Amino acid sequence: MSPPVDISHLPFAKLLGIELVEATPDRVVARLEVRKELCTVPDILHGGAIMSLADTVGAVATVLNLTGGAATTTVESKTNFLAPVPLGDVATATSEPFHKGGRLMVWQTRITRGDGRLCAVITQSQMVLEPKKG
Repeated sequence: MSPPVDISHLPFAKLLGIELVEATPDRVVARLEVRKELCTVPDILHGGAIMSLADTVGAVATVLNLTGGAATTTVESKTNFLAPVPLGDVATATSEPFHKGGRLMVWQTRITRGDGRLCAVITQSQMVLEPKKG
């Protein structure tokens, strides 16, 4: 496993409390402690927080594969929610590629909780934005 990665340049991820723990061009892993302010009723991690965690790791994975000043943006994301992540637990996101093309990358992110149970599966498409010429 690679050392922790600094995400201080990602203000929303920092606000949520996302911690990147592994980041390579073929795999990104992050953790999110389930705090009360990230929950819905009853005390389980909000679906929007799960989707934000997945979007963050998919975007980081894409950035790790970009060259020549290119950038990225999410163009599609689909989430299947399978089990809750309760207050006090930790959600772990693992993102791996389905497709790494020059104009589009597609990532699958699996969210698990502390007991290893699969909680969500997200498929995300990231458009590669070439730098402006001129």
